[in-house]
Amino acid sequence: MKKVSVILADGFEEIEALTVVDLLRRAQIYVGTVSITDDYTVHGAHGINVQAEDLFEEVAFVESDMIVLPGGMPGTSNLNAHEGVRRVVKEFNRDGKYIGAICAAPTILGNLGLLKGKRVSCYPSVEQEIQGAVMTRTDVTVDGNLITSRGAGTAIAFALKLIEMLSEAEKAAEIAEAILYE
Repeated sequence: MKKVSVILADGFEEIEALTVVDLLRRAQIYVGTVSITDDYTVHGAHGINVQAEDLFEEVAFVESDMIVLPGGMPGTSNLNAHEGVRRVVKEFNRDGKYIGAICAAPTILGNLGLLKGKRVSCYPSVEQEIQGAVMTRTDVTVDGNLITSRGAGTAIAFALKLIEMLSEAEKAAEIAEAILYE
């Protein structure tokens, strides 16, 4: 079974994180939620508190096939400031493992120099923060092991693309049909 770690920081965008968790679990993909705080309860950007399954230090990321970085503010800034998150992102990229980032979270990849010459989707107001990338302005963009998306309104398309990358297009289509997504 494929394993995905969704990394949560205080101020994360709830739709972006929870849509990924929900749809991937419907596709029978193991998803663990990981708090970068010292508490299992992570506070969303819009006042929705989420109980994570694991604290960052408890996770053996080597066992994960993909990490997902939700956007939101100040969630993205909090993820970007976390040395462990930055280390794991660099390791996943080095190893060619999948990295999903949505909304403002692609700026984390950009800050690490991972997006030079890469095709990227992100929230429009942070495009100028990502130097050297090719902005596609499409809902979801895949470039090698990097899957990026624009924001809360593209969270379902993003999650379905993650399913397709980890499983197959037919499984993503099955989930889309089951939730009446067109």
